[in-house]
Amino acid sequence: MLDFIKNNVALSLVLLCLALGALALAIWVLWSNKAIVLTRYSIKAKGSLKIIHISDYHNAKFKNDNEELLNIIRDTAPDLIAITGDFIDSRHTNLARAVAFAKELVKIAPCFYAPGNHESRMPENYAKLTDELEKMGAIALHDEVTSFEKDDITYTIIGVEDPMFITKNKDSAEKAKIIIKDKLSELVKDTNDYTIVLSHRPEAFYSYVDSGVDLVLTGHAHGGQMQIPFVGGLIAPNQGFFPKYTNGIHFAKSTNMFISR
Repeated sequence: MLDFIKNNVALSLVLLCLALGALALAIWVLWSNKAIVLTRYSIKAKGSLKIIHISDYHNAKFKNDNEELLNIIRDTAPDLIAITGDFIDSRHTNLARAVAFAKELVKIAPCFYAPGNHESRMPENYAKLTDELEKMGAIALHDEVTSFEKDDITYTIIGVEDPMFITKNKDSAEKAKIIIKDKLSELVKDTNDYTIVLSHRPEAFYSYVDSGVDLVLTGHAHGGQMQIPFVGGLIAPNQGFFPKYTNGIHFAKSTNMFISR
């Protein structure tokens, strides 16, 4: 009888711990999907350039028409704002909200934009978004090169369209790598300028490294959906379970790649 009571108590404690763990996990996932977190990285480069990097915005709303998010960006006082795809969401599209957010961004700093896979799925809305961005003075880059100057230093900025514009939703990591490598072979020129690439895909890391660019800003992986302590991200598009490229800085040769969560 005593052994039965002991076993029953032990089982109850295990179930209680599992329930508390599940509750804590649910709270963490909900918080991490809605919380606004600013991370800061410093990379050795020519001159001094402060960039705000926004990726995978998915026409979201963070309290009072994104005013909290916009205030954080204003307080940072960036030299430029880089947007690397999925600015709108193909499943729950709210073009007006995305445009309203962009209109506030261009008041803060020059904005440079390259599209992601969600834009590729809805060409009509993407065309409308591009038109609105260009009207307000943002620079939309569709496999194009432009430049930005600060303190007499010229920075080359390259915007790469997501590979899904070519694969039409029949995508794979290997296809993405090849497509991006081919694009950059045409776009990257022999220049002494510091070169910044805006591209949605982090899994193509070595395509960027092989092109010899200095800095790549990417997103797409959503931080691995959730970060497991001491393990990393759980799953990411085109990378599967326990992906390698989910967030932070990755470095090889002369190339730094930053992945926004």
